[in-house]
Amino acid sequence: MNAIAPGPIWTALQPSGGQDPKKLPEFGKSTPMGRPGQPAELAAAYVLLASQESSYVTGEVYGITGGHMTP
Repeated sequence: MNAIAPGPIWTALQPSGGQDPKKLPEFGKSTPMGRPGQPAELAAAYVLLASQESSYVTGEVYGITGGHMTP
């Protein structure tokens, strides 16, 4: 089994109640890239895992986090 582990990704959920409105200006700024990701930036990883190109990939977690690494 493989997985995608996204970091802060800007979606319609954030401004519609998914985030405290006071926190929105800082959302994603703690990443090394200094911004939240966009949903399209996740797409290639999902397509890879859904394709035959990943036939020899197993047990992987793709962290798409803008460079943020957890300790």
